[in-house]
Formats: sequence, C-alpha cells, structure tokens
Amino acid sequence: MKQTLKESIRQQRLALQDSLVEPLARLAAESARQWDSREALDETLTAHFERIPKCTFLYALDTKGIQISDNVSHTGLLPEHFGRDRSQRPYMKEAVPASGFLLSEAYISLRSSRPSLTALQLVRDETSGKARGFIGADFDLRNLPFTAELYEEPAQWQQIKGDAAIRSTLFQQKRVDSLLDNDIDQAISILTELMTVRGMFQGVFHFSSSRATIWLVDDPFRYRLLSHAELSDPDICLAYPVRPYPKDALIPPKSVRPILKNLKALRFADDVIYLRSASINLFNGLISLTFSCDGSHYMPYDEFLDKNIGFWLGSTS
Repeated sequence: MKQTLKESIRQQRLALQDSLVEPLARLAAESARQWDSREALDETLTAHFERIPKCTFLYALDTKGIQISDNVSHTGLLPEHFGRDRSQRPYMKEAVPASGFLLSEAYISLRSSRPSLTALQLVRDETSGKARGFIGADFDLRNLPFTAELYEEPAQWQQIKGDAAIRSTLFQQKRVDSLLDNDIDQAISILTELMTVRGMFQGVFHFSSSRATIWLVDDPFRYRLLSHAELSDPDICLAYPVRPYPKDALIPPKSVRPILKNLKALRFADDVIYLRSASINLFNGLISLTFSCDGSHYMPYDEFLDKNIGFWLGSTS
C-alpha cells in the first residue's frame, strides 16, 4: 500500500533525523570545550561541516538565540552572521526535546526565500551539565535526498468549503442555462468516447462557462481546452488517436458514462444549488464536484454513483 501524504513527510523527516543525531552530538561535545572562543568555535564547526550531510549553514548560538560563531558554509566562513539574533526564527520557538536534539518544522528562509528546516543540538557544559547554547544546522529542502515513496491521494470523501462571499449570496442567484447545458447529451457522448477509447484520462468540466480542460495519456504534461463548439461536435474525436483503456485505471470504462450522466443530473437538480464544475480522473478514481454554493467534494467514483439526487439536495441519506 502506498503512503499517505503525512506518512511520506514523516519518513523523510525520520531519515534526515537519523543521519544527524550522531554527528551533531559529537560536534556539540567538542564545541563545549571551545564555547568561549569565537575563533576556536569557527575552527571546530569548519572541521565538522562536511560530516553533516547536505548542510547549508552551520553555527553556534547562546541560550538566548544570539549567534556566537560565524556561519560555516561550503564557500567558507560568513562573518556577517556573528552576533545575529535568531531568537524569533521559527526553529527557536519550538520546544527542544529532553534528548537535546530538535529537527524543526519546515519554514521559509530569510536568505533565499525557500523552504528550509533547521536541526538544533543542545550544548552542555562538560563539568556542570548546564546548558550553554545550541549548534544549529540549516538545510535547504531541495538539497535533501528523497527517501520516501511518492504518496497516494486517499480514496475517501473530502468536503471543502469555498468562498464565504459566494455562500452568503447563494439564495440571490439562479442557474442560467449555458451553451453546454443545451447540448449536454451530445457532450456526454463525446466525452465518453474520448475517455474510454481515445486516451483522455482526466477532465475538468466547467458547465457554467461551457468548456472542458482535458489531459491525454499521449501528452500528460499539457492540458487542452475544449470549448462548447468542440464539445458539441463529434468530429472532435477524429483529432485523437484510438488508445487502449488504461489497465491501471481505477474507474472501469463501463462507469464513465454513468458518472457523466450523474453530473448532468446534479447540474439540473435545482435552480439555486446546482453543479458548476466537476472533474474525473481515471487513475486515482476520484470525482470532484463544485456547487453554486462554492462547496467542493472529492469522492471515490463508486461512492459517487451510489448517491442519488436526494442525497445532494438533503432529502435522503
């Protein structure tokens, strides 16, 4: 089973943490002996820099978050960072665990405006055990190796609220027939043909503006726009070659037309609460629905087919 988004992030963080705990602990122990000398600290940090995998900057901070060393980088020392107050940076506001090691949540860096994170290792006095400060190691997320499997979108119903301004004026509006509404049966037949035998695997259907955005297995990184003129003209099918239905599609070909017919039913179900746009993706098996109230739903195709009009209008379960 593929990972979820949260599991993928967690695996990435664990892999990075495992690679940092030991080298930062050794660096902290050695730095404690040099803590009162900027020059000695810089030398120690420089000697350990290459042992901290994928590190962008390495530095030392006192317990108040004031930098007491230069920044160590791949290009050498950056003395302009000495004395820098990092106390208000996101990683300094997180609670350091009892182990003394913290891998921060990701944040946007001030220097490069890119997603980054910081590892902090507590430094203690060798004799008294009193906290002296921290070793900080900054990482640019784009430099970190990807160790997790690409996550899979969960196949479960999700409901998302939209623009509150639209919801507040819901009962002041009324559906107006679009060009696509007037030719919707023709469009359903054309879209069924494109999705089942001509390589279209995803479509976003904008009923109110009479257009569709489609993606094809032959050219998946570019979308194509179909206007009402194309969606009502069967000749459009000649523009796309016949392709076998994808074996790894979660939506079976026999379900494509029923899904499209259900979309039509939701479009005409009510003059106030009606379907504005929808999408189908054959590979992840999800249907998205956006209504006139600007609420959106993402749900598995089979669950979508199980719901009748009464469910959407609130008259049945």
